[in-house]
Amino acid sequence: MSGRAIVWSIAGTDSGGGAGLSADQRAADAFGVHLAPVVAAVTAQHSTAVLRVDAVAPELLDAQLQVLEADLPPRVIKTGVLGSARNVGRVAACVDRLRQRGPVALVVDPVLRASSGAALADRDLLAALRRELLPRADVVTPNRREAALLLGEPPFARHELPAAARIFQALGAGTVCITGGDEADAAGAFDWLLSAPAGSAQPPVERWLGLPRVHTQHTHGTGCSFASAIASALALGFVPADAVVLAKMAVAHALRHDADRPTPGAGPGPVRLRAGFATDPAVLPWLTDDAVPFTPAAAGARGGEALGLYAIVDSAERIDAVLAAGVRTLQLRIKADRRDDPALRDALARAIASARAAGARLFVNDHWRLALELGAGGVHLGQEDLLALDTGERAALRTAQRDGLQLGISSHSLWELAQAAAWQPAYIACGPVWPTLTKQMPWRPQGLHNLAWWSAMAPAPVVAIGGILEPQQAAAAARCGASGVCIVRGLGDDPRQQVPVFAAAIRSGHGAAREPVPALPRPSLSSAFVP
Repeated sequence: MSGRAIVWSIAGTDSGGGAGLSADQRAADAFGVHLAPVVAAVTAQHSTAVLRVDAVAPELLDAQLQVLEADLPPRVIKTGVLGSARNVGRVAACVDRLRQRGPVALVVDPVLRASSGAALADRDLLAALRRELLPRADVVTPNRREAALLLGEPPFARHELPAAARIFQALGAGTVCITGGDEADAAGAFDWLLSAPAGSAQPPVERWLGLPRVHTQHTHGTGCSFASAIASALALGFVPADAVVLAKMAVAHALRHDADRPTPGAGPGPVRLRAGFATDPAVLPWLTDDAVPFTPAAAGARGGEALGLYAIVDSAERIDAVLAAGVRTLQLRIKADRRDDPALRDALARAIASARAAGARLFVNDHWRLALELGAGGVHLGQEDLLALDTGERAALRTAQRDGLQLGISSHSLWELAQAAAWQPAYIACGPVWPTLTKQMPWRPQGLHNLAWWSAMAPAPVVAIGGILEPQQAAAAARCGASGVCIVRGLGDDPRQQVPVFAAAIRSGHGAAREPVPALPRPSLSSAFVP
């Protein structure tokens, strides 16, 4: 990654230090990016009310933007309170000028009403936001009331939010996150996320992003903090869906950390984002198809015996060979288009019987319906498989889990990790750790850096996969905290020769001092906004 991570926040001041540019600065500091604060409006407010809002003159706004263009051009611009329709136009023109020079992301936080109820936008400003900024926005983060105001609709019920998000995308917005943290909800704080996975042919991600609700008085500036955290993560090179996950974590960590702190004024205290948020496993959100209640006891289960050497094979014959070599955790990956293919059925039945006889754990890749029919004890699914499940299939798979089926899930990026977490699987695969030739992938190698982070943060044992060809690589993966290490080509023609060497390396890694947990993961997908 080249250049400086610079974010502009074009927003309003808060004389009480809670929201607006004050919150934006705290978010930027938490992510370690440089914030250029551009004043678009001045407010007179404290912790209980906004008493006055004055837009700065468009000429003054222009002067700030132009001087920054000359010396501190941004990777990302985040907007908040803009004060007037004329100021919206000046911001749109600036975005267009900058994009003639190179990619610049735009995060629009449509701050239309203060939490105290004070209006922060009139009809003309609303129209300007719809006309000028939404078509240019890479990410838009309204809460439910703001979404209704922006679209000129009555307040949305929960089940209407997916349709509302699609309207925003039809107006030109890239990723839409309609936040729900300000809604009373016993199940948790759920936001509706609509985002297309970058560099992938997968369908759009349309899911609830949720965490248990934190009961605290320190909620002033939550929306500003969330949008600025997204902008900061984008500036570091994360794609929008991953940036939203990190922002959710940063805000939740702040709310949890300050829950019992006395408020500075008579009203809600400020949300104070801080560094270190991304090393708290409790704030990894779930990305789920429904706003389901959380079960914290199930979300932290990483104990038990390590998975160790995890062999991936492509035939029932190969299953017999690796079992004979002593492997007791393995996956059968057979590519077949038809579930009713007799050869596929025969291969799966033979592999299931062989694993059962050896007392081994077998995970059948992809063909989960047939695997369940044949009595398999485990299945492994990729993210594209999860996204393709319909309502009935999701229910059937969850029922099978409750009946004892072990589910393994692939993950290559943060939003995929969040989706895997929601299934409470037996393990989560992290990959590719090193470059791999077994399949074409849009993801960058995760490296040991991300593997160590995954192993610390995932709510299930982590399996390292991708490009592991040498025993020293397997040992390094185990030192990062990976419970299992996938070996594919490294098994060689005769697994009896290679399995003992790899197994010993993994045991050695598990017995060594663990690698430190990074403060932040690294982006695993190429961003359109970072060279």
